[in-house]
Amino acid sequence: MLPPASAPAGNYSSAVQTGNLLFISGKAPRPIDHRPLKGRLGREYSVADGYALARSACVELLAAIKNQLGSLDHVAQVVELTGSINAVPEFEDHAKVLDGASDLLVQVFGAAGAHARSVVGVSSLRNGLPLTLKAIVEVKSA
Repeated sequence: MLPPASAPAGNYSSAVQTGNLLFISGKAPRPIDHRPLKGRLGREYSVADGYALARSACVELLAAIKNQLGSLDHVAQVVELTGSINAVPEFEDHAKVLDGASDLLVQVFGAAGAHARSVVGVSSLRNGLPLTLKAIVEVKSA
């Protein structure tokens, strides 16, 4: 069961559909024990931690998709996943971290969860978050 979709962190929409494409705004991992997440990969968080955090952020993406479409059954294809990783300059395992989200998408959607992907390391993210994800999905025709 998915949690309720989180509200946007600013003046924007969590998801916007145009035609049969749904664009999901950046989503962060859910807080652990009601504590906000703050820190960088390679310092406060290990690759294994990052994998779990990416998976958690992907749950947020899925909640936003369900909130917008009413059901995940309306997803035809996950088209693209993009990750921003707040990391120390020496960190090189961005792809391993983002696998947490990619693996979950394939588990949920099967072959329709296989997607194009980009991941970048950044020097900071809003509120010191360790990572954010955004996605584009194709919606099934009515």
